[in-house]
Amino acid sequence: MLVNASYDPGDFFVSTVADLCPNTTYEFSAWVLNIMQPFFPSIRPNLTFRIEKPDGTLLASFDSGDVPVQGSPTWVQYGFLFATPADNAEIVLRLRNNAPGGQGNDLALDDIAFRPCGAKITADIQDNPTDTVDVCESNMNTYTFSGNASSQYQSPVYHWQLSTDQGITWNDIPGATETRYVRPPTAAAGKYWYRLTVVDASVAGVTSCRIASNLLVINVHPFPIADAGPDRVYIKGYPVTLLAVASGEDISFSWDPVSFMDDPSLIQPTVTPSKDITYTLSVQSAFNCSNKDSVTVSVVDGIYVPTAFTPNGDGKNDCWRIPFLDVGLGADVKVFNRWGQLVYHVYSAVVSWDGKLNGQLQATGTYVYLVTFKDHKLPDLKGTFTLIR
Repeated sequence: MLVNASYDPGDFFVSTVADLCPNTTYEFSAWVLNIMQPFFPSIRPNLTFRIEKPDGTLLASFDSGDVPVQGSPTWVQYGFLFATPADNAEIVLRLRNNAPGGQGNDLALDDIAFRPCGAKITADIQDNPTDTVDVCESNMNTYTFSGNASSQYQSPVYHWQLSTDQGITWNDIPGATETRYVRPPTAAAGKYWYRLTVVDASVAGVTSCRIASNLLVINVHPFPIADAGPDRVYIKGYPVTLLAVASGEDISFSWDPVSFMDDPSLIQPTVTPSKDITYTLSVQSAFNCSNKDSVTVSVVDGIYVPTAFTPNGDGKNDCWRIPFLDVGLGADVKVFNRWGQLVYHVYSAVVSWDGKLNGQLQATGTYVYLVTFKDHKLPDLKGTFTLIR
C-alpha cells in the first residue's frame, strides 16, 4: 500500500478486531519503506501504532520515530507486542502518521500484521533433509511428519492441518491430533501444504488462539504430456513430418531410434525411413516425472486407390477407403456420381465412404473420384471405382 500523506497528521489505517485469544501476546507490526530519494531534504514519516478500546481508551502504543531515507529501497519492520485482556473484548488497531505532508512523507506499507506470538513449534518430514518433497502423480509413498512444541504449553492440544490452495485456506485433518502424522499417498497432482497447530486446552475452542508450525510441503507433479502424433505414411520421395507434441514442467525429450530423422533435437522432425518403423518419444520433467508415446511410419511406393467396394453390411469391404493417404498431405477428396453430383467430400482426414448421401443409399454403379493435394505436394489423382450391392 502506497501512502501519500495529507498536509495534516492523521490516521491511515484503522481496524476493529474481535474474538481474540485472552491473556495472549500478540504482535502488531508492519513493514515500512520510505520511498523518498536521498538527493534532497524531505519530511520523514513518523508512525504511531495504537491499540485502543472501541471508546478510544488507549491500551498500548509504539512510536517508530522518523523513518529514514535509504540510499536504496529498504523495507524495515516496525511494531510491538501486546497482551490481550482477560475479558477478550474488541480492540481497535490504529496506524497514525505524525508528520505533516508536503515535500516528502511518502511511504509504502506491506504485511500489516496482528497475530498471536506463542511458543515456537517445529515440524519436519522423517528421513528427509528439507521440509519439501517432490514426487510424481501416482506415487504411493507415505511420509511421516513429526512436530515439537515448546514446554511452555501446560496442556497442549494438537491438530495437523492441510491446505491445497497454497495457504489461502486451512482445514483440520480428521483424527490427526498427535505430534506424529503419517501422510497417506496422494495420487492426484497438486501442491499439498501441511502444518501442526497447537493451543492450550484452556482456550482450545478459540481457533484464533492456535499457533502454527513451519510448513511441510509435498508437491505432487503431473506427468509430462508425450504425444508422438498420429501414425504417418511415407510415400517414397515425399518426406513426412512427425506431428508430435510435448509439454510439462521444464521438460526434456528424446527420440528412439533416431534413424532417418533430419534433426532428432526437434519435437517434430522430418523422417524418410527405408522401411516401416516405429519411433518412441520420451519426455521427462525437471522433477524426473516421465512419459512416452510411439508413432509408426509406414513406407509405401505410392497411393493405392481401390477400384470397388461392397457396402452390404457383411463387415467386408463395406467402405471405400484410400489406405495410404496420409492426413499430413492435406488431401482434398471428392466423389461424384454419374450425373456429376458430389456425393462424398473430405479434406485432410481419413477417407471412409459408406456409400450413402445424407443417409440415403446410393445406387450401384461407377463413381468418379478426384484427389488434390495441399500446395501440390503430389500430382492430382483422378479415376473411377464401382459401388456393388
